[in-house]
Amino acid sequence: MSGRPPSSESGFRHPGEDSNLPESDLAHPPLSGLTHPPVSGPTHLPESRLTHLDDSGAARMVDVGHKPATTRIAVAEGRILIAAPALAVIREGTAKKGDVLATARIAGIMAAKRTAELIPLCHPLPLGSVSIDLALSETGITATATATTTGPTGVEMEALTAVSVALLTLYDMAKAMDRSMRIEGIRLLEKRGGKSGDWRTATDES
Repeated sequence: MSGRPPSSESGFRHPGEDSNLPESDLAHPPLSGLTHPPVSGPTHLPESRLTHLDDSGAARMVDVGHKPATTRIAVAEGRILIAAPALAVIREGTAKKGDVLATARIAGIMAAKRTAELIPLCHPLPLGSVSIDLALSETGITATATATTTGPTGVEMEALTAVSVALLTLYDMAKAMDRSMRIEGIRLLEKRGGKSGDWRTATDES
């Protein structure tokens, strides 16, 4: 008995498990196209100081009570790299834990609604909608979250939280098949509405 843990449920072996190849040769390929591109729209905060700090430097929740309620939209994305055998199980819908993609979508939506409980100085917002798109590729899954509200402040954090928790849920659902999964590239793609106007990241060049 070698004392080595048993292979995963799907029958494939993880990097470094009964293999003569170094783990560096078995790692996921680097994620392309997720370097920080130039941005369109304002590139700096209009305020001259951090709004979450008062004059003494103490943390505070920004007062948005005087701001009008306007339509706000935010879109965020991120990606998880997954080994091919585990990705095939997810694609086929045969994972032992159940429907991986549906669970991740629901988790992301639920997380967006609880953002103010997770991020200390976020304002609780009445969300109009939250959607999670999960796109499978040959190397992993890209999650894109869109959040909307009509309120005095933006929904960027809700969109980013939705993406983050959706990707973490994908990891949890598939970790028995591939513990080397890697989450990367979580970022804001676009925001619309509010005093600072519209903003979107420039299109990646591939």
